[in-house]
Amino acid sequence: MTAIETKTNLLDLDLADCEALVVGLGFKAFHGRNLFKWMHKHGVVDYDAMSDLPKSLRLVLPETTEMRLPRIIEEHPSSDGTNKWVMELHDGQRIETVFIPEGKRSTICVSSQVGCALNCSFCATARQGFNRNLSVSEIIGQVWQAARRLDRSPTNVVMMGMGEPLANFEAVVKAMEIMQDDLAYMLAKQRVTLSTSGIVPNIHRLREVSDVSLAVSLHAPNDALRDELVPINRKYPLAELLPACKQYVANDKRRKVTWEYVMLDGVNDSPTHAKQLIRLLEGVPSKVNLIPFNPFAGSDFGTSPLERIEVFRARLARSGIFAMTRKTRGDEISAACGQLVGRVEDRTGRLGRVRVETNEPVGLIKRVASR
Repeated sequence: MTAIETKTNLLDLDLADCEALVVGLGFKAFHGRNLFKWMHKHGVVDYDAMSDLPKSLRLVLPETTEMRLPRIIEEHPSSDGTNKWVMELHDGQRIETVFIPEGKRSTICVSSQVGCALNCSFCATARQGFNRNLSVSEIIGQVWQAARRLDRSPTNVVMMGMGEPLANFEAVVKAMEIMQDDLAYMLAKQRVTLSTSGIVPNIHRLREVSDVSLAVSLHAPNDALRDELVPINRKYPLAELLPACKQYVANDKRRKVTWEYVMLDGVNDSPTHAKQLIRLLEGVPSKVNLIPFNPFAGSDFGTSPLERIEVFRARLARSGIFAMTRKTRGDEISAACGQLVGRVEDRTGRLGRVRVETNEPVGLIKRVASR
């Protein structure tokens, strides 16, 4: 076995884990709390610099543990202040993380998987195929790196980067707990948002163990169209998804489900679609984010005209649904919603199959989406 496999990565541990590890080495639990605080609140990964840990503990920790982070290998700043970091993992896979500033608010868009297996037809990440889930350290490591680059913790984290968070349930939940810990990043529940395409059983599981905000990639107001755009709908249709989401926010009248709705020209943006969406969301505390489609190489979709998006938004608003058009950020650096790709050694074979069928190079693949 390699050194990577035999040593415990401390960044995979939450506070209770750190305390247990230190106690197991013969030291007091509060030393574990201090270790956890050094790593996350202070961003220190040098044992010798952790001055309030006993010297004997600082000497023994490197024998069985390490602090291994994703490594930033590329940085792409945008003229609107958005920044995209390409991070390399220990096995050479690459993921992308995005920083979005908005006044005093700073949001980090975090990836949960290398690629994505759900194959949504309008998403660049899906075109890359899927390799594996990220570990806790690889998820929280993105926040750690962002906090160091910004010289402060972000005010908001959204699990909306590469991958489906609820398909990597345990690691994502544990990483979000670290984000919320007072000895780490101190993010309130409304400041951490998990976005899912709709894995219904895990929405129920999430409700039992977490109180983070919930966003759902909806993108269609009926099953027939959503089956094409978001294929997971074939397994968990709207009749199952909507009750699960309503139940998720049922115990707090102030909470709403955020519905992500990418506006695709001539596909899901008609007055009929707006009326169907209004009926669909009846009785569900909702906020709708209308997202102008962000084009990427090989996509066959177009962006709905802004005038049509505004008509759609106004129709929802008149029905009493809070709806807003999301401002596109970072599209010039391919950091906008649906544009993250990283570098994925595809285990699904999806990219290879499409390349053979089209005889076109990676990144320029065209696949006609059903209308």
